[in-house]
Amino acid sequence: MEAEFPVHFVGLLPRGAALHVEADDALDLLAEKRPGLSLTSLTGAEIALSRRLSRPVGIVLTSELEGRERAEILASARPL
Repeated sequence: MEAEFPVHFVGLLPRGAALHVEADDALDLLAEKRPGLSLTSLTGAEIALSRRLSRPVGIVLTSELEGRERAEILASARPL
């Protein structure tokens, strides 16, 4: 996945961390943004990974986290 899209996956998050994905069986992943990442390529990564895993996937970028939310999300991440 990382070879196809400019992201580096760093952790598994508790369900609900990726607020834009509503499915109960979704997989929420924490990732670092790499040069060249756009909203289109991020969405493409979510779609491609969802197809490979046969379940919804939400990606949360470390660069988009701030303050208390950042601390809570990073503390809850399980390393991959």
